[in-house]
Amino acid sequence: MCNAGGAFAYVGAMHDSFPHALELSKQGYNAFALIYRPGAQTACEDLARAITFIFGHAEELEVDTSCYSLWGGSAGARMAAWLGTYGPAAFGGNDLPRPGAVIMQYTGLSEYSTDDPPTFVCVGDSDGIAPWRVMQARLEAMSACGIDTEFHCYPGLGHGFGLGTDTAAEGWLDLAVQFWERQM
Repeated sequence: MCNAGGAFAYVGAMHDSFPHALELSKQGYNAFALIYRPGAQTACEDLARAITFIFGHAEELEVDTSCYSLWGGSAGARMAAWLGTYGPAAFGGNDLPRPGAVIMQYTGLSEYSTDDPPTFVCVGDSDGIAPWRVMQARLEAMSACGIDTEFHCYPGLGHGFGLGTDTAAEGWLDLAVQFWERQM
């Protein structure tokens, strides 16, 4: 499930989730891009509802829900992390397994839980919106708790580099897929 950023005021799906879902599908994965309502709480509720829908219709959709992953950029990364930490039921969805991996791009989230799923993060070192050191410190703390993490900081990149095409981050999505596959 790919979740776009947009500061919880809008959904930047053309940049942050549709391209990601397309690339994942090209690699043989079933991928969904969520268009959610503005607001952090309502966005998380919509994500919980979407996960519940996919689990409830897995056979019909012909998808495997084992070790699913949540992906997001900026605000979408926060959604992925929060649902990963608390699970869909905490936001009005069904009591379902938490994701096997959370893949986060360019956000500044410091909170974590010792129960967080394995987490992959990629950021740019020139991000004026979400300082990369916040995510580095978060992942270091998670790693110290025994949670599998992977952190990538790309030089010269600011907020919102999407797939990273023709940038220092080109290929990050393949690294994220490899990280996720190690959790399976």
